[in-house]
Amino acid sequence: MATTVVMEALSPTMEEGRLVEWKKQPGDAVAVGDVLAEVETDKAVMELVARAAGTLLAHAVTAGTTVPVGQALAHIGAVGEVVAAGAAQGAQGAQGAANGREKPQAAPVAVAAPPAPSAGGRLKASPLARRIAADRGLDLQAVTGTGPEGRIVLRDVETAGNAGTAPSAPLTPSRPHVLTPAAGAAFTDVPLTQIRKTISKRLAQSIGPIPTFYLTAEADMTRAAEAREGLNALGEGKVSFNDIVIKATALALRQHPACNAWWQEDRIRYWADVHVAMAVAVEDGLITPIIRHADRKTLREIGAEAKDLALRARERKLKPEEYTGATFSVSNLGMFDIDEFTAIINPPEAGILAVGRIADQAVAHEGQLAIRKRLRLTMSCDHRIIDGATGAQFLRTLVRMLENPLALVW
Repeated sequence: MATTVVMEALSPTMEEGRLVEWKKQPGDAVAVGDVLAEVETDKAVMELVARAAGTLLAHAVTAGTTVPVGQALAHIGAVGEVVAAGAAQGAQGAQGAANGREKPQAAPVAVAAPPAPSAGGRLKASPLARRIAADRGLDLQAVTGTGPEGRIVLRDVETAGNAGTAPSAPLTPSRPHVLTPAAGAAFTDVPLTQIRKTISKRLAQSIGPIPTFYLTAEADMTRAAEAREGLNALGEGKVSFNDIVIKATALALRQHPACNAWWQEDRIRYWADVHVAMAVAVEDGLITPIIRHADRKTLREIGAEAKDLALRARERKLKPEEYTGATFSVSNLGMFDIDEFTAIINPPEAGILAVGRIADQAVAHEGQLAIRKRLRLTMSCDHRIIDGATGAQFLRTLVRMLENPLALVW
């Protein structure tokens, strides 16, 4: 009897997914664990794997289609098998019942003998790698893939470009994908991506019901800049200012556990561990990968992990556990020359830190006018959890740590 492949919940908050690309075609042999398709969730592009072995009989939806969790996508069975009319409906009904909500019914698919698989092997590459390669005029046939099963991923395209295969172009920061209206058209409508849908829902959940107040402080980063320069001169991995801020934030949270908390409607959850999320801009919005136990890690460990997470975030290859479960967040727009801003809290977290640029300013220092490197920090606080004095004490500790970088390596 044929097995119906359904849209699975590939992330904790996923309600629907967009089928980006089929990796198996009708007639292809399928083993348990084989990648059938790539699916865009609300956070990442993930692989949908086969739960049964056999032959892929038919696709129930085409690439580019967005369907709810539980809806039929394809059918796996024996060669020549005809899918029963109730197969897709039964699978969807069971999945819908398990999720506590009904799912749309897909039309049953009757399948004759599937076509023979194509002769040539298909080039494996991530959607982002394909797009960047196309933008650079890079021939993917000349690129060696380092991903699973030799798949070409973003770092392979970047490496090939830097090696001279094609002109190198900056990959970060990400730019939003905007379409220019066609000649004579007044506008162009672009359907929402899954990540943009989730961002809109989360922001509405945050800015409306959460009573938020803001605290701004300024830190002298001159000594931190000198310490960073000295660390990077050792040649054992680069440390960014963002890494320094994350480390200092984590240590300050450890001293002020009232800020390392979640709002849980009928209770406040204070976390023993410190997991700091960092906002990373991606093509369609942003995502917040997490530096877990950031208070226990060295600056170099944070730097290496942050770089890896940011790269895979832009490739849409993060695992759900890498972007869920943060206890506090940091959003840095300093690289865009923003002096200061206010960030929106990511519920259920109690707060988020907005980091501006480091700028040379003429200030009074030790009784004299001097040029110092200054940084503005703005903390958004959920007043249900954090009171004004509590947030102020946290910021004061954070500023002291940034101004005395030895505290970060002690």
